[in-house]
Amino acid sequence: MNPALEPFKHLRFDNSFTHDLPADPESKNFRRQVAGSCFSRVLPAKVAQPALVAHAREVAELLNISDEVCRSQIFAQVFAGNVVLDGMDPYAACYGGHQFGAWAGQLGDGRAINLCELVSGSDERWTLQLKGAGPTPYSRGADGLAVLRSSLREFLCSEAMHHLGVPTTRALSLVLSGEEVVRDMFYDGRPRAERGAIVCRVAPSFTRFGNFQIFASRGEADVLKQLADYTIRTDFPHLGEPSPDVYVAWFAEVCQKTLDMIVHWMRVGFVHGVMNTDNMSILGLTIDYGPYGWLEDYDPNWTPNTTDASGRRYRFGHQPQIAHWNLIQFANAISSLIERVDPLQAVLDAYPKDFQTRWHSMMAQKLGLRRFEVETDKDLVADLLTLLQLVETDMTIFFRKLAAVDCHAEDNEGGVENDSDVETDGELLRPLRRAYYQPDQLTAESRAQIASWLRRYRTRVRQDGRPDTERRQQMNAVNPKYVLRNYLAQLAIDKAEAGDASLVHELLEVLRRPYDEQSEYEKHAEKRPEWARDRPGCSMLSCSS
Repeated sequence: MNPALEPFKHLRFDNSFTHDLPADPESKNFRRQVAGSCFSRVLPAKVAQPALVAHAREVAELLNISDEVCRSQIFAQVFAGNVVLDGMDPYAACYGGHQFGAWAGQLGDGRAINLCELVSGSDERWTLQLKGAGPTPYSRGADGLAVLRSSLREFLCSEAMHHLGVPTTRALSLVLSGEEVVRDMFYDGRPRAERGAIVCRVAPSFTRFGNFQIFASRGEADVLKQLADYTIRTDFPHLGEPSPDVYVAWFAEVCQKTLDMIVHWMRVGFVHGVMNTDNMSILGLTIDYGPYGWLEDYDPNWTPNTTDASGRRYRFGHQPQIAHWNLIQFANAISSLIERVDPLQAVLDAYPKDFQTRWHSMMAQKLGLRRFEVETDKDLVADLLTLLQLVETDMTIFFRKLAAVDCHAEDNEGGVENDSDVETDGELLRPLRRAYYQPDQLTAESRAQIASWLRRYRTRVRQDGRPDTERRQQMNAVNPKYVLRNYLAQLAIDKAEAGDASLVHELLEVLRRPYDEQSEYEKHAEKRPEWARDRPGCSMLSCSS
């Protein structure tokens, strides 16, 4: 073994995806339609001068890679794609998908190359994937590369979402390529050279709905069955050996995992921006961080994607319905395995009610309630979401500060429950004022409406019998203080493009504990500053990367 590669000799590679599934017989790397194959073997492009920007120590620990190794030059070489370790078997996957509701045919890993499947010390299987590592047979007319701007956002957001408790792919490393990549950020005919970068993404599997759709669309039933059976045996082994009944159980579990992911998105105010079927993970993981964003001003019609600005198909409030639509497309793709549509339809029919139940439970948690009571809480929640749109209201700060409202659910020393309903509207709203972008826009009428709701809320909490200390603890465990606001990511990008990665490391540290009070990082919990309202990268984003 090359002595420089000694730090990686303990890694165990499995690569069952390439061992067990049909491969593209063409070994040359050129753009083409790939039929009857789940993947094409392809090597990453060599880059000029790889340099590590940052790594996620928790992900490195999962993979049994030491912090010291992560900081070495050979680590940068491996995770830029310059060095392929013995036992790795790099490939790009073949898949299709619906993009903005229209079938797009073959898509595939156009700028992602799966390096390997690695088995950790605890026998967990992890796929390591380089994004921005060069062209593949699925790149169509693109170069397969990525820039620092988009790669940094994906690296930070993958880890931020994990620490928020949202199902997600992870990110091991962010490496500069030492080369420039030309991109037209606004698609306005003004391309410019940007710093190239590569992010190493990590997940148990990167299989998407689109991996199954492509074979169904082509009538390649044998490959579809091979992929489905492999996926069940590898990622859903608890379901048993593949059979028509197991396929239905598998579909039901995919639906529940997807539902769980969407409920978490809605909980923290995350908007994916590109919920195409090729961006939907079979494991219910948030995948492909492109033009994403967090709701700042609470607006259920907001989308972070400039490409979606007119139709707003992927707006925040529409994400549950889009997930359902995508699951319908997945069901269509695998229906031939079962030969009966009724069982799949029954699962799909249950989705809206299941989602509503889970969403109600989640909202009860956000409000600090023991459980969701339909008789009182349905209107309480609906009225709150209407009130949040009266004036520009920061969703993250509002729910965090709502915990600070004194509901006086505890008895005082004299045994008589405190009653502070005599407070003026202004006094009642005081804990929430930081959540409003323009507090002066709160008219007497809007203040009265919000205060009236707060009084109803306090009455509901008292009925719940939950002490304020316990309520606040629950609320602060599900309502984050810190999220990766687009303007924070843009500030980190600005510094990193100038050669200073300090803010990347600082944000990575802050976002490790998004629910904690971190007084030293209070500035990162502030609402979007006015200068960022319309600045590129701080509000809406394009798909350019």
